[in-house]
Amino acid sequence: MSIQIFILSKLMEDNNYPYKLKKQLSEPIPLDQLGGLTESKLYYHFDSLAKQGLIETVEIVKEEHRPDKQIFTITAKGREELPKKIYKLFENADKISDMVVGLASIKYVDREKVVEILEKKLKKIKDHWEQITNFEKQIQIDKEHEKFAEFMSGYVSTRTEHTIYWLEELIKRIKQREI
Repeated sequence: MSIQIFILSKLMEDNNYPYKLKKQLSEPIPLDQLGGLTESKLYYHFDSLAKQGLIETVEIVKEEHRPDKQIFTITAKGREELPKKIYKLFENADKISDMVVGLASIKYVDREKVVEILEKKLKKIKDHWEQITNFEKQIQIDKEHEKFAEFMSGYVSTRTEHTIYWLEELIKRIKQREI
């Protein structure tokens, strides 16, 4: 879904074609390689978006000794669907790294709605963490498993506190329009 959001967001700015988007993703940092985005995957998503009626070919550029270039534009339906896809991405994200494309496209959605989604996510994490810590207090751990339990407890608490901190920081920065 994030590839489709990326494509739709780029088409909101200007008409474009798959190979050019792939090049934009690879410079200066090879985000395409880091994300495992191949040219065939990109073309697949362009085709999928076209079949959904979210984008359409606006021009075909013919060049000598090169394949034809299909230039795409976003449709009215695509403009309507983009925010829905972005909200869904935030709702389904398990961690902030899953939200990167949504954050990069935040100008196409209502920030307050994104904040609401993230605050619900934060509350769920905090409630779950509270349940775990209350449960942890009730468990008796024998000597044999004490070190293992300490390790796991430290790992889970550090990770959860880290997640809570950065989610709170993200919410704050969205509210302050820094992101």
